[in-house]
Amino acid sequence: MIGPFARALALVLLLTSTTGAVADDGTPREDGARLFEDAGVTGTLLVVDERAVDGRAIKRNGRQYVHDDARARQRFVPASTFKIPHLLFALDAGIATDASQPFRWDGVQRRFAHWNRDQTLAEAMRGSTVWVFQGFAKALGERRERRYLRRLDYGNRSVAGGIDRFWLDGGLAISAVEQVDMLRRLRRDALPFEVAHQRLVKDLILIERGPGFVLYGKTGWTFDAEPQLGWFIGWVDTADGAVFFALNVDMPGGAADAPKREAIVRKALVSIGALPAA
Repeated sequence: MIGPFARALALVLLLTSTTGAVADDGTPREDGARLFEDAGVTGTLLVVDERAVDGRAIKRNGRQYVHDDARARQRFVPASTFKIPHLLFALDAGIATDASQPFRWDGVQRRFAHWNRDQTLAEAMRGSTVWVFQGFAKALGERRERRYLRRLDYGNRSVAGGIDRFWLDGGLAISAVEQVDMLRRLRRDALPFEVAHQRLVKDLILIERGPGFVLYGKTGWTFDAEPQLGWFIGWVDTADGAVFFALNVDMPGGAADAPKREAIVRKALVSIGALPAA
């Protein structure tokens, strides 16, 4: 069993800033970009650890560790991580209903084979099926999209770039810091949407359940950019509390870099005992 001090030290050694920043416990950060250097990508990872230490609750903002603090505060297009709030918008508007809701494929061949068939809502969320959510956006329209973005205070709230593209390669942008804030509220059912809708979204982003943990998350990938951009956001529930994360990386290798999003996060979470070693 890894202790709280060892957890914090391990994360400080892994998640470090090239600008010589310190962790919120005052521990100096050493050379740090090892996770990103080993993966051969550039990006940021913010981790907020809310787990109790020795049975005692921690301060309100949790133990926070970050690689590249400046980038963690910089806004980027959210790509498919936007499916989390977008589904809440669609549920609130009555466009989406439940996990088994069917969507008929239009026959247009798209980038991934699993998109090219009929979908349920659960399949569309877990398979990140873009055309289903583009349908939601068209049904909602710009006025309602703007209203929901304001209600949630999501990133820069922009719908520039087209009603079916604004979150993919358009004007919408959000930072890793803002992503984590949204996730912390979602976990507590504290977003300005019906609790039942928030719980459905959480069910649909559950990735893995194991002894002592449940991992929730959503990836994102902006294809039409140079370099391409990837996201992985979410949290781990443990008996002692939750650990939240938001990563974004430049993906010059495209599909070859896509698995690195989750791999970097998992290594960081294993290092602090939030996930078991493989």
